[in-house]
Amino acid sequence: MTMLRLLPAPCLALALGLVPAPVLAEEDGNVWLGQFVTVNATDKVFVRLEAQERFTNDSRRLGQLLLRSLVGWRLSKRASIGAGYAFVLTDPVGPTQLNEHRFYQELNLRLLTTEGGVTLDSRTRLEQRTFEERGGTEWRLREWLQLRVPVSKNNKLVFYTEPFFNLSQGPAQRGGGLAVWRNFAGVAIPVAKGIEVVPGYLNQHVVRDGEDRSDHTANINVFMTF
Repeated sequence: MTMLRLLPAPCLALALGLVPAPVLAEEDGNVWLGQFVTVNATDKVFVRLEAQERFTNDSRRLGQLLLRSLVGWRLSKRASIGAGYAFVLTDPVGPTQLNEHRFYQELNLRLLTTEGGVTLDSRTRLEQRTFEERGGTEWRLREWLQLRVPVSKNNKLVFYTEPFFNLSQGPAQRGGGLAVWRNFAGVAIPVAKGIEVVPGYLNQHVVRDGEDRSDHTANINVFMTF
């Protein structure tokens, strides 16, 4: 608690789970698995590869598969930029499955580092979304903020919040404004040099024209750096 008192008010609100959320509606229980690999090609250049498997409908079926890549450039110890491509297969019950080709650009910043090891990071990601089944390009902005707080010699509590904002309207996106809001709480557990596992709870609130949806998700990610 002493460490938390040292945080600015917005960071403390994030740590305590006080980020406001819309009223919940339709609900689903999910399990999301993620594998993230970062390869440092040089001191400045890095490549990030990831796969995510999202089991939906009370975790009974694979509802979404995401494969993403990025080439990044470190501007400094506290900032990097990157651009990448993602393929996303979405297979909901009932509606036609979607094959999405997503191009994106992002800026990553280290906003805070304390002597006690607390860190606060942000990521701003701009996406251009295209679909094999539908025409046009849809634009979306994502703002991610993550807080890490040491609780032992090796382990850290991890909190993040990420709202998604539609910048255009199309067949797969409703009008501009808040579209999705994710909030996560978990713990980082190192298992080997350059490898950590981060299990936790993620809530995803999806804003829809009709009834909104809230996904309660057991989220387990593995991060590897080489």
